[in-house]
Amino acid sequence: MSEKILVPVLGESLNEATVSKWLKSKGDIVNADEAVVELETDKVNLEVPASVSGVLSEINSNEGDTVQVGTVLGVISDSTNKIEKIKPKNIEAQEEEKISITDEIVKDQPDNNKETNIQSEPTMLNEEEKPLILNEEEEPLILSEEAEIDEKKIDAPAKEINLSPAVRKIVTEKNIDINTIQGSGKDGRILKGDLISLMGENPQPNQRKIKFGQEERIKMTRLRQTIAKRLKEAQENAAMLTTFNEVDMSGIISMRKENQEDFQNRYNIKLGFMSFFVKACVVGLKLFPAINAEIEGQDIIYKNYYNISFAVGTEKGLVVPVLKNADEMSFAEIEKEIKKLSEKAKNGSLTIEDLQGGTFTISNGGVYGSMLSTPILNPPQSGVLGMHNIVERPIVENGEIKIKPVMYLALSYDHRIIDGKESVSFLKTIKENLEDPRRLFLNI
Repeated sequence: MSEKILVPVLGESLNEATVSKWLKSKGDIVNADEAVVELETDKVNLEVPASVSGVLSEINSNEGDTVQVGTVLGVISDSTNKIEKIKPKNIEAQEEEKISITDEIVKDQPDNNKETNIQSEPTMLNEEEKPLILNEEEEPLILSEEAEIDEKKIDAPAKEINLSPAVRKIVTEKNIDINTIQGSGKDGRILKGDLISLMGENPQPNQRKIKFGQEERIKMTRLRQTIAKRLKEAQENAAMLTTFNEVDMSGIISMRKENQEDFQNRYNIKLGFMSFFVKACVVGLKLFPAINAEIEGQDIIYKNYYNISFAVGTEKGLVVPVLKNADEMSFAEIEKEIKKLSEKAKNGSLTIEDLQGGTFTISNGGVYGSMLSTPILNPPQSGVLGMHNIVERPIVENGEIKIKPVMYLALSYDHRIIDGKESVSFLKTIKENLEDPRRLFLNI
């Protein structure tokens, strides 16, 4: 009886992955639900668990191989019971052999010298026992040792269990003692940046030339290759266009300032800007369904649910986790979910489920100081909203020039499915709800 280890369904628009690292070797004992191999996609590192307990009898894909969904990575043989039975059988056989040898020794002794028999018998037994000791060493005791090792892994300290796949990989390859590292993550969790700093693999710009020479040639990671491929496909396959507008952020800033303390005391989280933008986008998507739709072949699929993807920059690249059913979430629930998903993205613990099902994307380049940009679509979605930094600018209000905190907004959309009127009206709706945030509570 054997069980195949298959490449799982990876998520939307993901058909392949790269075998990053085998966590078990051929012949190792594995337990059900124990991680066996790590796969790398353009979004996350994914650990594939064993579906059954047994022995990893085959490894069909090497590290670095590109594999498709459904590919057989390896095979787990259900031979645990057979292995466990080896030792008792050998011990029993050895006991029978020992008895047989003893009987033969006694029979071979002359009957006329019983005292000599008694004295010499132990000596002869000791001499005959030597191969038995060798046989005992040849028993599958190693299997028992492996089982003990597995138990130690199960009982590993919480510090080791909480390591992300990327961090665990570095720790294993570099043989790093994690007990000597003070993590900078939440609750002292060790992050990838902590290890890079420890190993000195992130030199200052003025040191790079000294360390690496005039030029550096580094192979693109699987993540970067796939990102490049997908972005190019988005440009080639969609009729992408961008429209712009500006938003006076005075109303939101004032509301946050007035209610921040009470909000934080009640919900134990700060009231940020993203919750306002998520709420405003949901209002606009309900009014303009085409922006929440996608093209599939010759059909247009209109989605009557509102899952808002939001871009998060990580050390490995851009990932886009999803706020599921954002239309049913309160401001506090949105802020908490954004915080949770952002932390998972930065420590490499996002799952495929965290990245699936998005219908519309918000990208906040403003956190890096971007004044204006044209965000690129996140296929198969048809629209993406670009947020930018808030800067005090002169604007005309009732014939008077006033200084206001202004943010530029950019909406990139697929012109094959979304007309100019819809895109402009959608962005205008967002602007109106952000400039007067009370509308978000009145659902108007």
